[in-house]
Amino acid sequence: MGRASALLTPRALGLLTALGAALVGYYVWGHSLPNTSVWWDVGFLGLALIPAVFGLVLIVLPLRLRAGLLPVGAALAFLAFVCDRAQLDISANFAKLAAATALGFWFLRLFETLAWVALVAAIIPWVDAYSVWRGPTRHIVANQPQIFTALSFAFPVPGERGSANLGLPDLLFFAFFLAAAARFRLRIGWTWLALTLSFGTTLALAVWLDLVGLPALPGLAVGFLLPNVDLLWRRLRRRAACETELSE
Repeated sequence: MGRASALLTPRALGLLTALGAALVGYYVWGHSLPNTSVWWDVGFLGLALIPAVFGLVLIVLPLRLRAGLLPVGAALAFLAFVCDRAQLDISANFAKLAAATALGFWFLRLFETLAWVALVAAIIPWVDAYSVWRGPTRHIVANQPQIFTALSFAFPVPGERGSANLGLPDLLFFAFFLAAAARFRLRIGWTWLALTLSFGTTLALAVWLDLVGLPALPGLAVGFLLPNVDLLWRRLRRRAACETELSE
């Protein structure tokens, strides 16, 4: 805890505590709120609850520099499994978020350049779309929904017992792209906002098109690329020019 505190300011720790407490309160009592229309629910989830949840990731972004993220992420994943088996749904939910965030921060360490991150952003939408439409995700959602529930993060709908869910890879790549924006000196605030709104947009499209679900990673990739497209273009052109000069 001491090393974590050294990376987070007292203000950040206070904000993290307050936001975490507010979210736990909603997860405990949110089903008692008034039951509104579908589109009010979509608006609340996309513009309030989802940004609040991923606000936690933004606050702990300095922890991306901490050593031991891989074992910490593995331990948090095991904690999520134990809580899920014990039917401690709220604890399991936030343990999943913490595990995916730690692993997303660690995963970025495998990438030495911004070009590789941009390549991941270009590839993962196609992989995710295939998985959702024709691959393993479709099979799990259609035939084994309990597995999808266990491997996803729930956003409870106000006034109801149901929820909207994001798969754990979506959480991991959110942390990955946000950490990439910080590491490579991109626009952190705008990137966080675009990444967050991409989830709400995907949810709204799924409701509008009356679909059980849509792949979230395509929107997430756009959320990373769009606010930083000019910076990415200049960095990649500069890198290509340097490589050309070295080869001559």
